[in-house]
Amino acid sequence: MIDLVKVRTRAERDAETYGYHLNPDLDFLNDLLEGLRKNEERYGYPSCPCRLATGDFEIDRDIICPCDYRDPDVVEHGYCYCALYVRKDVYEGKVPIQPIPERRPSDIQARASGVELENPPTIISETAVGTPKGVAYKAGMKMWYCKQCGYVCYRENPPYICPICKAKRELFAEITIDMR
Repeated sequence: MIDLVKVRTRAERDAETYGYHLNPDLDFLNDLLEGLRKNEERYGYPSCPCRLATGDFEIDRDIICPCDYRDPDVVEHGYCYCALYVRKDVYEGKVPIQPIPERRPSDIQARASGVELENPPTIISETAVGTPKGVAYKAGMKMWYCKQCGYVCYRENPPYICPICKAKRELFAEITIDMR
């Protein structure tokens, strides 16, 4: 059984590293931490307690806490989707916590719930994100690297924000290997 204190300590350290706070409502915070704990026991990784996880690491990788969407949500709204991580002004009660839009792409949400979309969205990519060439999500996994710090990841799409240096998605480029 995973210790709730361990889950909380990990979240506190992550919040401190990035200048965030944990939700000041202790009952709400404990419910979120308990959800993380249960998901880690269930799946082997702490998937976001407010999103549908599948138990398939590759599908859920974007919602492993802290999820890919946390930083853009905190920057724009002051707190992440589930409100586990909050900015200082929210922590101090100067900004209220209200529902915010889901950033997770609808095709990934559908895949997580076992639904196939008739016309899944397309990601535009070539060697760098934002250079048009039209590669669909279903094209498979790719290697991405952050041109700012060198962080490398293997996934369908680059993260919204680099977990190391906080560079935006546009600074990720696809790594391709010429097998000629």
